[in-house]
Amino acid sequence: MDRYASGHSSRRDEVMAVVHGDELAKAEYKYDQGAVLPQGTLSAFLQQLAVEHGDQVAIAWGATSISFPALLDESRRVAQGLAELGVNEGDRVAIWMPNAPAWLAVFFACARLGAILVAINTRFRAAEVSDVIARSGAKVLMLWPAFKAVGFLDILAEIEPAALGRLETIILYGESPAASRRPLMAIKHVSYRDIAARPPMTADLAHSDEGSIIFTTSGTTNAPKFVLHNHRSIICHARLVASAFGYRSKRDIALLALPLCGVFGFAQAMANLGSGRPMVIQASFDAAETATLIRCHGVTTFHASDEMIARLLGVTNDATPFPSVRWVGFGAFNPTLANLPQGADSRGLRLVGLYGSSEIQALFARQRLEAPVSERARAGGFVTARGAGVRVRDVTTGKVLGVGESGELEVKGPSLMAGYYGDEKATRTAFTEDGFFRTGDLAHRRSDGSIVFEGRMGDALRLGGCLVAPSEIETYVQQNPMIDGCQIVGVHGEHGIVAVGFVTLQRQGTFDETMLREFCRRGLAGFKVPAAFFCLESFPTTQSANGVKVRRAKLREMAAGLIAGSRLQSEDSE
Repeated sequence: MDRYASGHSSRRDEVMAVVHGDELAKAEYKYDQGAVLPQGTLSAFLQQLAVEHGDQVAIAWGATSISFPALLDESRRVAQGLAELGVNEGDRVAIWMPNAPAWLAVFFACARLGAILVAINTRFRAAEVSDVIARSGAKVLMLWPAFKAVGFLDILAEIEPAALGRLETIILYGESPAASRRPLMAIKHVSYRDIAARPPMTADLAHSDEGSIIFTTSGTTNAPKFVLHNHRSIICHARLVASAFGYRSKRDIALLALPLCGVFGFAQAMANLGSGRPMVIQASFDAAETATLIRCHGVTTFHASDEMIARLLGVTNDATPFPSVRWVGFGAFNPTLANLPQGADSRGLRLVGLYGSSEIQALFARQRLEAPVSERARAGGFVTARGAGVRVRDVTTGKVLGVGESGELEVKGPSLMAGYYGDEKATRTAFTEDGFFRTGDLAHRRSDGSIVFEGRMGDALRLGGCLVAPSEIETYVQQNPMIDGCQIVGVHGEHGIVAVGFVTLQRQGTFDETMLREFCRRGLAGFKVPAAFFCLESFPTTQSANGVKVRRAKLREMAAGLIAGSRLQSEDSE
């Protein structure tokens, strides 16, 4: 018998009484261009899950198991509590805290009220938090003051109240306001416990096309944009991912270790809920704790960054440390971990490349599980929404390109954002006249229908008349036994753009620029050989919701300064 299954609740009839059957659009969750997308709200979506799965476990949280009806009930109570705080349709509620079932309860509560949840990156600090709260116009902020790893209240105390815009109330999760160790300005503060103890709200005040959640983009040079998704896009994508990724298998148990504040973790959580299978939630990633949770619960699948997976494998010397895990969806963010997929494969951990973004939602595409590791590990794959529009365009000529030709990826499908909240100009610019989203990603299509992500368009280099992905050169350079990591950027040389390489060394490695250029000449076309290499102790980085990302703009700035006045130029084309 399934250890997480149980009989249906005696409250099943109560739940069914408030399900709006005509809103749920019982049609199969497939997507074809031109088809009408499923109607319904997120509240109705959660109610339907409660009806379908009864007292089956939705979330495992520490020693607590939370059923679908229990999550529904908590979200209704929180909705009532938020309404009593003055949260109405269209209002914004910010949440700045690690993962917890309450995070999801607040999301569904806001959805019931027609309000919008603003997901704030837990890595953000005073200046970033105040900017997001003020620009979004959030009325309420929820945080977890007693969380062990981050002093959220200490950070909040650094912000001048005037910089918090319209913020009226702070909700404290995990402790009462009286237990707080420091004052919370002059802003009203209440406990989540009290909010969640209100009578349950049964009315659903939302509409399917209304905004439901805002994610912040992870730009490193400009203030983050606010990516707004409506009820319809979240529900449809959750259903599609649950089906396409095989989450509905009765043996599947998922682990959520990625942060809910990022679209990578959020999309996984919504798809796991939509599958009706149990999801083990971890407050924040800790490799040793993650390993314990996988073994204790028999976890079969999860998603993670490459850095998280490397740390997870590092806490055990077992040849096959996690035999219950069927596959792991991963994002490659750390250039020094290029060989991770092969190493993980040798220890029985099957890594599968994914593709997505805040604007089109994570898990937009996935590689095939049965593909060899060299193919399976590539970012991209087959689109989740069968029939979604995918094309590649030459941004210089405007021509739509054929199979194998690299250009900007444009996509169209049910997971697309409604727009950039508060920025109509940016929204108009982001979409083509026929409704395709300009991803800003360099990619190409393959003859089998899949896509291959090569990098950001802003990072792509026009060398020798050809568009070149820096990752192609980086991957080759990292094959040199002296090199640990490599980053390639483009700068203006005497005769146009030239490639410049930055490298970090293996522990016993030595830096020899001449040797590196000769190494590149042996394996790359001449126009791809970097005009110069520079050695760094580490790359400049920034923290995103999903982990560390290299600041390529900073590297371009450094490269320009280092070669200023020189006569560097690219090799003649071979």
